[in-house]
Amino acid sequence: MNTWLRNFKYDPIKPLLSTENEQIIYFTNRDLINKPVGTIEALWDLKIPKQILRKQQADGSWKYPGKTAWYTTDYNQLETYRQLGFLVQMFGFNRSHPAIEKTAEYFFTKQSEKGDFRGIYAAQYSPNYTAAIAELLVLAGYGDDSRIQKVFNWLIEIRQNDGGWALPFRTRRNNLEVILSQTTIEPDKSKPFSHLVTGIVLRAFVAHPKYAKSKEARVAGKLLASRFFQKDVYTDLKSPSAWETFSYPFWNTDLISSLNILTKLGFNKDNRQIKMAVEWLLDKQNSIGLFDIHKNHDRYHDQDLWLTLAICRGVQSLME
Repeated sequence: MNTWLRNFKYDPIKPLLSTENEQIIYFTNRDLINKPVGTIEALWDLKIPKQILRKQQADGSWKYPGKTAWYTTDYNQLETYRQLGFLVQMFGFNRSHPAIEKTAEYFFTKQSEKGDFRGIYAAQYSPNYTAAIAELLVLAGYGDDSRIQKVFNWLIEIRQNDGGWALPFRTRRNNLEVILSQTTIEPDKSKPFSHLVTGIVLRAFVAHPKYAKSKEARVAGKLLASRFFQKDVYTDLKSPSAWETFSYPFWNTDLISSLNILTKLGFNKDNRQIKMAVEWLLDKQNSIGLFDIHKNHDRYHDQDLWLTLAICRGVQSLME
């Protein structure tokens, strides 16, 4: 048995390999037990990615399928981010597939002169969605692209003075109605960081080999760990219970996404906050080997398996 598996009450590998989900089996073999696997392209021919790709529009985007809300002007950009997440995180798509290349170029049309991706919050800055999109593009193979470099330059520039990130319009005490304005609100950098936004931004940093080693990421990682189980200082997902609500691919900042971030930044089990988070997660494991935790509804299923895989990845990195 691998040493890290001794931390679990029950074997989490067994349910991951007992499923009919071919991606779960692939990533479990590759990432957790170091068993040889075939090429990642084998996953691209499965049913779900084919369904996703059939709905891709000519410009590389996906059309938002539901009723749009008043507080955004670009729901198609949001939906494109969501669909790219499925393809990259669940099926291992990368820029060698023409659909990913088209999607990347679509996103770069949304990049402002400053470097951020603009539009989901209309004219307002969005370090959370900017970083979330950048994370997927880095994972897809665009880490060396000069346009991605521009994104990271902007993210570093727009940090709060404490080293974390927040929504700039929130730091000026604006609510969502400000999104209706065509005036871009500049941040008050003296205000404290948001752990919701900081956790999302750090996902982009840890995806990139260069920025995962940066002092900016390390400082922000310490801030993120300090906020476990606490409410955010701003009004978005203000309840502490947001730490305990999970989805995969990762969406908001939660304990599982944060564990995966912090272990990649070099934090270890000696960190008191990380130890507390791991103990909380391990206590939720059931006799099947999965975890009894609150999951956000998603259009693709097997969240129990994906989140178990994500917990295993985090614990493995922490313990080895």
